Amino acid sequence: MAEEDSEVSPGKVRSKRIFLNHLDSCVGSHTGKYLSNCVVGASLEAPLEEEQIEEESDSVQSIPVAKGTYKVVGTQRNPDAQKPDFAFEIFSFNSREQLLEYLLDCDIIIYNITETTEQIDEASWAVSALHSEIGNFESSKTFILLSTIMTWGQTKTTDPEDMLTEDEYRRRKAHPNFKDHLSLEKLVIKLGKTKRRFTTFVVASGLVYGMEESVFHYFFKEAWLGLNPAIPCFGAGKNVVPTIHVKDLAGVIQNIIERKPKTNYILAMDDSKHKMKEIVKAISKLGPGKVQHVPEADALLNYDLTQSDLDHLMVNLTMEAFFIKENFNIHWVAENGIVENIQNLFKEFKQSRVLLPLKIAILGPPAVGKTSIAEKLAKHYKLHHIKIKDVIEEAIANLELKSTQPEIEEAEEAEEEGDDTGVKDAQDLLDQVRDNMEQNGGRLDDGFVIKFMKDKLSSMPCQNQGFILDGYPKTYLQTKELFSEYIFSLEASNEFLKNRALNLPESLVVGTHYTQDKFMRHLAQYREQNTEDETLLNYFDEIEIHPVHIDVSQDNDAENTPVIDDIIKIVGSAKNYGPTPEELKELQRRQADERLAREAAEIAERERREAEEAAEKMARWEEWSKRLEEVKRQEQEFLEAHSVPLRNYLMQNVMPTLTKGLIECCKIRPSDPVDFLAEYLFKHNPQVE
Repeated sequence: MAEEDSEVSPGKVRSKRIFLNHLDSCVGSHTGKYLSNCVVGASLEAPLEEEQIEEESDSVQSIPVAKGTYKVVGTQRNPDAQKPDFAFEIFSFNSREQLLEYLLDCDIIIYNITETTEQIDEASWAVSALHSEIGNFESSKTFILLSTIMTWGQTKTTDPEDMLTEDEYRRRKAHPNFKDHLSLEKLVIKLGKTKRRFTTFVVASGLVYGMEESVFHYFFKEAWLGLNPAIPCFGAGKNVVPTIHVKDLAGVIQNIIERKPKTNYILAMDDSKHKMKEIVKAISKLGPGKVQHVPEADALLNYDLTQSDLDHLMVNLTMEAFFIKENFNIHWVAENGIVENIQNLFKEFKQSRVLLPLKIAILGPPAVGKTSIAEKLAKHYKLHHIKIKDVIEEAIANLELKSTQPEIEEAEEAEEEGDDTGVKDAQDLLDQVRDNMEQNGGRLDDGFVIKFMKDKLSSMPCQNQGFILDGYPKTYLQTKELFSEYIFSLEASNEFLKNRALNLPESLVVGTHYTQDKFMRHLAQYREQNTEDETLLNYFDEIEIHPVHIDVSQDNDAENTPVIDDIIKIVGSAKNYGPTPEELKELQRRQADERLAREAAEIAERERREAEEAAEKMARWEEWSKRLEEVKRQEQEFLEAHSVPLRNYLMQNVMPTLTKGLIECCKIRPSDPVDFLAEYLFKHNPQVE
């Protein structure tokens, strides 16, 4: 242990060091954050008040070390991920020997194998290595294996109405795909029974839910996106699924650390005994509110679900976690399960995933470009483009459908959707709407328009993703009833708007109010409504939502690109799931095409440069060769010119004497011709003579 941990003042609880693998996973991150905010021994105290519980669980900053806290250290699945705020230290290691040194420096070692099977081998090695090092422990250590109830996957009860409990863990039978989990559970329990200084526990967790969601994320995402009329439930959905909230699971681990129970095997799950169809039905209320049962085989074709996800979702176990309810002090977040706490789970899901709806209104005079700008913004942010005409037509169509459907079918759908509007009520409202439109020449009073618009904007798709109001609200009354977070007022002079309307293609003008007479009348009406004291923009200022004024006449771009760019800068980035799989494929295809085009251009440019360099090099070589030849020629001429005097000197003064000496040497034939010749030349040198 670190020196700062070993020196503890009297009366203070010593801080403990907890190792947790994969701190960047769903279970790992929330368990680590929970424990980092706990005071050592807190679960042994009296239960906290509800306000204190919320304050403790929502806090991000750890409690000061002096109070005796848990220092959470560990590894991350993604080594390049940013260190979590709650983590005291992140371990990176090149060998298991190095990892063992880290583990030996911790009081509690927690291995989570519920989210990836890749950690089973490492967890098996870790518990065995720690067990072999017991003699070197400076203090006792606790090893907790966070496993899954899938190790009970094929366990049967003697009586179908009975429930499985942790007392029966010795006869548990694992799902075929989770036999390695079961083997590791047995190893952990076995190694914990041999020595007192090394305590081991196995926590068999129900399906984890809460926060950004894990195994249930597919259903939450489907409901939030609302792309389909119903959320799929694989099979009949009659299987009972044990579950537990991720924060409640962290509370179980906290109690194990502090209470050190006598039993080594603990079930962790809430009190619910919900069937799968009940869970999916509850989640569907985030979106369409309907469930569609599909064959189990279809689940295998779903790329958003792994085999492990499918195994968990198909499990059918009726279990009761008696031990934690009778012996642990847990501040439950969702003791009754998913269905009873679904609204809180919706909030957690949106906040954790940063799925925040954008609410935008585009206002301005006719022909200023509201619809074209709204369409492009809706596509960019994936928002619902709300136009008055479409909302009214959709509302009337729904009323006609409700007023004509059979009463039994209507009652069933009303019960499913929580809609208390009956056939008679729908027919009465439809009659009122039709009468009102007849009296007003096809137009509806503000009261009906506001009602239909409220219904539309309060629908789950608009509440989830958000919306863009196109040219609405138009009147002060409508503004008081409905308003958005971002208000953009597009402005331009009458002359600019008139020229834009007159230059519109004939195909766009037919059947609209952009004909010259209608347009001028609508423009005059708009100017009249916006010169009074109770204008639309004044009301927004009153409620502290200040409109942004944009002069489109300064923009000569027919596509309004600069205006759209300005709005995007003000609103910021989208807070949703981003592109759909189809859009992502199209985006990847375009990026691939752009990359290939860019690479081809780079290759062509490189080849061009290489060709230019080769030509330049060849030109330089030829120039150098020419210069070299010239130098050689000049050297030859120089040598020839300077060799003539020497040649003449040799022929006149040296060669005659040398010739005579050679002839004389041939005649005498001395034993040393060289010495003879040298002596001869010395004696007969004309200069010496």
